Amino acid sequence: MKPFIYIICIVLTLVSCKNTSSKAAKDDVAYHCPMRCEGDKIYTEKGNCPVCKMDLVVEENHVKTISDDKFSEMSIYNLPSTWTTQNGEDIQLKDLKGDVLVMVMIYTSCKAACPRLVADMRNIEERLPEHSKENVKMIFVSIDPEVDTPERLKTFAKENLMDNDPWLFLRSTEENTREFAAVLAVSYKEISPIDFSHSNIISVFNHKGELVFQQEGLGVNSDNTIKHINEAVDAM
Repeated sequence: MKPFIYIICIVLTLVSCKNTSSKAAKDDVAYHCPMRCEGDKIYTEKGNCPVCKMDLVVEENHVKTISDDKFSEMSIYNLPSTWTTQNGEDIQLKDLKGDVLVMVMIYTSCKAACPRLVADMRNIEERLPEHSKENVKMIFVSIDPEVDTPERLKTFAKENLMDNDPWLFLRSTEENTREFAAVLAVSYKEISPIDFSHSNIISVFNHKGELVFQQEGLGVNSDNTIKHINEAVDAM
């Protein structure tokens, strides 16, 4: 876990810095007149009420609402990248919040390790109790976005009887894919136009997008993975 934590801190810190602006800082707090001279009207900047001239005070409810939408520094939901599903829908990772995520990176033309990873994901899903299945998404992320178009992902999903919940297939740009692989501590390298060498890691994220467990290898015992998924669901 330590290498992962080191990598994700670097990546998410860079993302956070890239997207920070003075406007965002202002939006974190709202103010109102303590006398409510203008009813429930709020202001985005600290100052004085234009009616009674009293100092504006912090609108507590507004601060709480915004805080509830924020993610921890360790959450993958901070990543701003856009991804396309097998159904051609564009989403951001934060659109997946609220569910426990079980994620693995593959490519659909793989004939060696990836079919075994697909089998491992299927095995994990089949072993989950029903109450957990309702709160889990099983996600495949392509490391070969040039070949793995939404149409190709759709075909692959149908071929593997995974074209419905809880299964989801994602692809993005090469840059976004590399960035996300770094977050997962997954390494991959193109060794021919149709072949990649890559890490075999299945990652579990809680409903806040924070990593809770990683399973590494092919055909390994998934008891610990199931345990951490169930614990993440119970903690929701």
